[in-house]
Order: sequence, then structure tokens, then C-alpha cells
Amino acid sequence: MEERRKIDRVKYPRKCVIVVCETGDSYVAETDNVSPLGMAIKMPADAPIIEGKDVIIVADTLIMYADVNRQVKVEDGSFEIGVGARKFTPEVLEFLFKSIGGKEITEA
Repeated sequence: MEERRKIDRVKYPRKCVIVVCETGDSYVAETDNVSPLGMAIKMPADAPIIEGKDVIIVADTLIMYADVNRQVKVEDGSFEIGVGARKFTPEVLEFLFKSIGGKEITEA
């Protein structure tokens, strides 16, 4: 039997905040597209390299815990990053609600 369902990404252009779990540093970016399994995000040219890092992304009503699996510089100097979703663990949820709440967002 052939599987008829597939998971496509849909356009989702929104401002978002990316929080690097390891450091707590946060950056303003913009989502491009999203699916239940991942997301593409545009980051400014002066953004740090976060490939290989665990991040939490917040955009409107969406919160995603993810691995940054690629970060590519584009012609205008900005970055396109791709993330793969991860399942929230109790430790990550505790970090999300206790550690991020009081921190100031850094414009990247």
C-alpha cells in the first residue's frame, strides 16, 4: 500500500526569536517556511554561527525545540538556516519557562 500523506512545508513569514539553549543568547530573525518536522529561517548578516546547536524558536503562537542542521550564507550576506524539530524533554521545558523569561533579547 502506498503512503498518500506527506508533510510539506508551508510559507510562514513571521518575526521570530531564536534562543541558543547552551548559552541562553537570543536573536531576532524571520521564519520563511515551517512544517511539523522543521523550519527555514532567515538570520541577519551579523548573526553568529549556530549550526549544530540546540535552539528554541518562538514565532507568534509557535514554539519549536530544534537542532540547527545547516547555516548557509546567501548573496546579500544574511544567513539561511534549517532546523529539524526535536521532542521537548522535561529539562528543556524547565529551561524554557525559567531561564528565558527574564532575559533581554539581543538584536542580531
